[in-house]
Amino acid sequence: MLGFLKNPVVITAEINMNLMALIVMGLISRLWGLSYPRAVVFDEVYYGQFVSLYMKRIFFVDDSGPPFGHMLLALGGYLGGFDGNFLWNRIGAEYSMNVPVWSLRLLPALAGALCVPLAYQILVELRFSHCAALGAALLILLENSLITQSRFMLLESILIFFILLAVLSYLKFYNLQRHSSFSGSWWFWLLLTGVACSCAVGVKYMGLFTYMLLLAVAGLHFWHMIGDQNLSNVSLMCHFLARGLALIIIPVAIYLSFFYVHLTLLYRSGPHDQIMTSAFQASLEGGLARITQGQPLEVAYGSQITLRNVLGKPIQCWLHSHKNTYPIRYENGRGSSHQQQVTCYPFKDVNNWWIVKDPGMQQLVVSNPPRPVRHGHIVQLVHGITTRYLNTHDVAAPLSPHSQEVSCYIDYNISMPAQNLWRVEIVNRESDTDVWKTILSEVRFVHVNTSAVLKASGFIGASLPEWGYRQLEVVGEKMSKGYHQSMVWNVEEHRYGKSQEQKEREVELHSPTQMDISKNLSFMAKFTELQWKILTLKNEDTEHKYSSSALDWITMDTNIAYWLHPTSGAQIHLLGNVATWTSANVAALVYMCLSLWYLIRRRRKIYDIPEDAWQLWVSAGGICVGGWAVNYLPFFLMEKTLFLYHYLPALAFQILLIPIVLQHLSDHLCRSLLLKSMFSALIIAWFSSVYLVYCTFSPVTYGEPSLSVTELKDLRWKDSWNILIRKQ
Repeated sequence: MLGFLKNPVVITAEINMNLMALIVMGLISRLWGLSYPRAVVFDEVYYGQFVSLYMKRIFFVDDSGPPFGHMLLALGGYLGGFDGNFLWNRIGAEYSMNVPVWSLRLLPALAGALCVPLAYQILVELRFSHCAALGAALLILLENSLITQSRFMLLESILIFFILLAVLSYLKFYNLQRHSSFSGSWWFWLLLTGVACSCAVGVKYMGLFTYMLLLAVAGLHFWHMIGDQNLSNVSLMCHFLARGLALIIIPVAIYLSFFYVHLTLLYRSGPHDQIMTSAFQASLEGGLARITQGQPLEVAYGSQITLRNVLGKPIQCWLHSHKNTYPIRYENGRGSSHQQQVTCYPFKDVNNWWIVKDPGMQQLVVSNPPRPVRHGHIVQLVHGITTRYLNTHDVAAPLSPHSQEVSCYIDYNISMPAQNLWRVEIVNRESDTDVWKTILSEVRFVHVNTSAVLKASGFIGASLPEWGYRQLEVVGEKMSKGYHQSMVWNVEEHRYGKSQEQKEREVELHSPTQMDISKNLSFMAKFTELQWKILTLKNEDTEHKYSSSALDWITMDTNIAYWLHPTSGAQIHLLGNVATWTSANVAALVYMCLSLWYLIRRRRKIYDIPEDAWQLWVSAGGICVGGWAVNYLPFFLMEKTLFLYHYLPALAFQILLIPIVLQHLSDHLCRSLLLKSMFSALIIAWFSSVYLVYCTFSPVTYGEPSLSVTELKDLRWKDSWNILIRKQ
């Protein structure tokens, strides 16, 4: 019974020593001296702020992309015990002892190191030789720009890792398709493709380019499957559903999960709250939530409210009035109504409070039980402090003469009657009987007499002059001019008024209220709002010293100085390996010219290479040239500040193309043994030059050793490169 114990248990395993050596070399090149310099390097000043906010659980919005990349950087800080206490205010600032520099830079460095074996595996799966695959991996290993970008708290190396992982996973899945459909490994690589794609998109939206490329390739492969008569309709449907599940549904679910974790972690109010809606702000701990917690949900006649404009950009503001009146005549000679000013004020103030009044009753308090205001009801809005009614009439607004002036009505006993009736229209209503709700309802106020809509026009035009205290203009806009978010308002602060006397009411308006009603948003509502803000929020793009155009990248006419030692000549630059970049451009040009030549010849029924070699050539180009194109060409359409590091994902694909072209030339154009030997010698000489350039620029890749002024000048191979040289 125990006979099996007589012999030892033996486990055999195949180890690819090429792969293991590449992993070790990749780790050494990216992890060596990772804590140096112990100072803020270039965009670490940007991403470090978000890491600190994660550590403190404070909400933020980054318009550069989704949160997954930021969370990975924050994970490094969490593993290193970072408490978030560091002022990220300038490049070159020395890190304090509480900042775990090595831990914060670890994940980008690991991602950069793993790109080396991924390159090797991709070429193996494309059916190229191990020699070509090794060449691709070594080119990635010795690419100075990829090393620099992966050694700091930046996102590009993580993005490239997930992009290459997605490509490799799909190639492995596709190669298993021929003989192991629906096997465990088949499912694993298909699912990993979807996961890697969603992670790439979750790091930066640039990952979407490669995701779309792989979807197109998968669609093309499935189209070929449809023509396979050996596959039944049921089998085709199963293949279609499997791809839909793994490449669309699961990536979308994972993408949503990134935001779920992001919003779960960041539950505290922070500096970016003001660009979010009142409902979103109220869902965060602190900030607006402290003010609005427990407010009455339903707006009733007699309610005391503040009205926030929904647009909220460039700044948030609230409907406001004060005792000052419009000047009798403006600077341009036009006259006004001389009524009380109504503005949009970007700060919380007691003069932001208004009372919702029933036009048929005189009372300014909430009855018992409260009578809620519904969509379509007519109301009057009474300014809480001055008790004057919100009014508009056929008088030109001060800054927008084609719109109506909005004021609080003063009876001057002249032929200008009050026009202070407003119809409440709930824009996001579910039915025409919806109740006007605090924070949740987005409403328009339509003037009954003129059909003008209450609008904050100061977002588009200038602020009022000195007589208006530089506050934003509010106008009555004709509905015929279309819909705009500046016409929409929501109740932010709300209480049920109890005091009919003015003096008592003023005291009431200054005091907080606490009632027990929750206004929590669902995850999908918060996700939708946050996603929309990320996509539409635009910081003012200013010209940066190291910004560049997409045309500059191909020939590397630009560089970026990442860090300069405060006393010595040691410095770090984002500079590529000139030999590799030039070779990549030549390889792309050769590939396109050869492909065009082959296509023309094949059209004439002349086949220069075997069919399997042609299919290999086309499939490799679809991945490598396609990957380069989709990650590069879109930048010509982008209106944003661009930097050299935006080119790195495209460069990674272009580098993979170099050994593909070299092997093709060796196999199919070098037909004699002599030519093959000469070509091999040229490749060795060329690769030696790649290594020599890598060594030459290593001091500005790793930041050490410090170079003399003469040595720095010798590194300025192009006049357009900005190598920093201290004045003696």
